[in-house]
Amino acid sequence: MRNEDAAKVLQAVRDLAPTISSRSAEIEEARRLPADLLGQLKAAGCFRMFLPRSHGGHEADLRTGMDVLEMLARADGATGWTVMIGSESPHLFALLSRERFDAVYSGGPDVIIGGGFNAQGEAHAAEGGYRVTGRWSFASGCEHASWLFGNCVLMDGGRPRMGPAGDVPELRGMLFPASEVRIIDTWSVLGLRGTGSHDIMIEGAFCPVANSFDIFQGQPSIAGPGFVAPVLHFVLHMGAVAVGIAQGALDDAVTLARSGKKRLYARAELAESPVFQVHLGRAEMSVRAARALLRETGDEFWDACVNNPAAAAAMAPRISGALAWVTEVAARAVDTCYQAGGGGVARNASPVQRRFRDIHTFSQHAAAAEGWFGQAGAALLGHATGFWT
Repeated sequence: MRNEDAAKVLQAVRDLAPTISSRSAEIEEARRLPADLLGQLKAAGCFRMFLPRSHGGHEADLRTGMDVLEMLARADGATGWTVMIGSESPHLFALLSRERFDAVYSGGPDVIIGGGFNAQGEAHAAEGGYRVTGRWSFASGCEHASWLFGNCVLMDGGRPRMGPAGDVPELRGMLFPASEVRIIDTWSVLGLRGTGSHDIMIEGAFCPVANSFDIFQGQPSIAGPGFVAPVLHFVLHMGAVAVGIAQGALDDAVTLARSGKKRLYARAELAESPVFQVHLGRAEMSVRAARALLRETGDEFWDACVNNPAAAAAMAPRISGALAWVTEVAARAVDTCYQAGGGGVARNASPVQRRFRDIHTFSQHAAAAEGWFGQAGAALLGHATGFWT
């Protein structure tokens, strides 16, 4: 059940969506969210929606958060993605000690973190902490983040420190004030251009132990269902963004057809074409199915987070399998809208073209890869998956 504050975030985003949609081209050209729009999104509560009330947040449930992210991505894919990353800040800060979490939010609730999940850095043990060097790709929203992190391999004597099982290195995220991190302008890409997902770099910087955390195996210092298995919340959030991009493409295709669009050499307007109607209808059913699976999975996961956290963690293979399927379905639906639109949708000014580029950039994310189907299948067979939870 949604609480009153979380419902207000959803309504504020609904009111803001037309403005966001009208600024999509501007967002893409800037390759980041404009400062005034970022301010509006903060005012709407987007970046504090998952933060506990004790720290000025709204404690939104998973379904509300997914609805907010889908609505934003429906308006503009890059905005949906960027807000998704920023809204997950409390989950990552919660992997610090409770004392550090409190300190981070002592100045207010709209604190944004960004960084790199892939272990592209090295952290060498030093007195009281680590000396960190690395360069991380895909640091979405890094230009407006207050804190930036990079996941690192822990090093001892010039060699990786092996984990308890002795077969994989120990990893740990290293957190720094954004002012101490170098941003390298690399985000010249196919789609999701407005996310500002540049590389970030750190060279020999000191990170105190208290500012380090285990991204995939760490235990949150904050209680509550919203902080059970944080990475699995992230996966479901991604699915909501994929569905939003696909729904936006359907919206744009309908608008195009209703404008009187007639493809070259066609006998009838697009809206009167039985072939177009079949393809559009199939695409809409596909998006509905993706949304339904995502919501059902999310609701089951949230119930487990509330009542049986161990069962929540065990849902990992199914949740990531769901994201892989939702992404495939969303991409096919967007492809249908693009293919039906004719030569005009190939232009940069076409919102359908932007959706096409956004979803195919999204589909390259490691968390949406088809390999996760194998994890889901292995789990069905009772095989250990080696999945991070």
